[in-house]
Amino acid sequence: MPLRQSIRLGGYLLRQKLLRREKFALLVELEPLFACNLACAGCGKIQHPASVLKQRMPVEQAVAAIEESGAPMVSIAGGEPLMHKQIDEIVRQLLARRKIVFLCTNALLLPKHLHKFTPHRNFAWMVHIDGLRERHDASVCKDGVFDEAVAAIKQAQAAGFRVMTNTTFFDTDTPQDVIDVLDYLNDELGVDNMQISPGFAYEKAPDQEHWLGPEETRQLFAKAFAGGRRKKWRLNHSPLFLDFLEGKTDFACTAWAIPSYSLKGWQRPCYLMEDGYVGTYKELLEDTDWSAYGRGKDPRCANCMAHCGYEPTAVVATMGSLRETIRAAVGS
Repeated sequence: MPLRQSIRLGGYLLRQKLLRREKFALLVELEPLFACNLACAGCGKIQHPASVLKQRMPVEQAVAAIEESGAPMVSIAGGEPLMHKQIDEIVRQLLARRKIVFLCTNALLLPKHLHKFTPHRNFAWMVHIDGLRERHDASVCKDGVFDEAVAAIKQAQAAGFRVMTNTTFFDTDTPQDVIDVLDYLNDELGVDNMQISPGFAYEKAPDQEHWLGPEETRQLFAKAFAGGRRKKWRLNHSPLFLDFLEGKTDFACTAWAIPSYSLKGWQRPCYLMEDGYVGTYKELLEDTDWSAYGRGKDPRCANCMAHCGYEPTAVVATMGSLRETIRAAVGS
């Protein structure tokens, strides 16, 4: 992350510690709609009924939820957020409240809507790129999407926006696949930061066969990161989370730190699993048995090493160690 954002996040974490808060939100996954213009094999969002796919979250509701959580960062996802007619207004109001905002998109609609947004130091496009051309197009189940996404990224960069990418890996990916796509995004396309994650078995996803297990995940990233290779990539992760991915350390899940708010309310326990919804963030924190989730606790969590559960654990662990804080600061 940019140094100013890292400092702000560090200040927020310090305040939580001084206030002796055990659970708090670092980032909210905001889903103001479920509709999408793609039908990706690893995503089950568009499996919702047509009546739900037509719904759009009002601006006031979206902003109020983020304010209620107190989180300094917001990741706006979906569905495809650019299908929401007021998405630019949601972004503007969140930025006015000094939130750090990431707008997730497959980028197909980005050229059409780019003019509605203004570059801001706390705003970044988060474009999904699940591999190079053939791999990405297979993942999104549509030819030509990779080239359109790359063209949209270049257009946003030329307009002065920060652009990040999010890449999900499956058991069909090899260490060389990881290296190739990160080299391309880092060196050739020149995006500001890259986010990576092993795929999680969404219950409603069309593809239920190609999820990575923990040992497969560790082997994949250990080989891809070998020889200090990961240091040259502008990865948007704490060093400890990257250590976690390649099996150098282990963490418990802290899903409460990256809660999900959608048209249905606050999702229990995280955006990857659906154990009901509540109306307020306070209810989510207080009425959820967080000790029941995570690898070794809930069978559905057995293969999960996703950033939404384990990155916040790594961030809190970083803040609790002078050595790791310095290590993270040097990376920033």
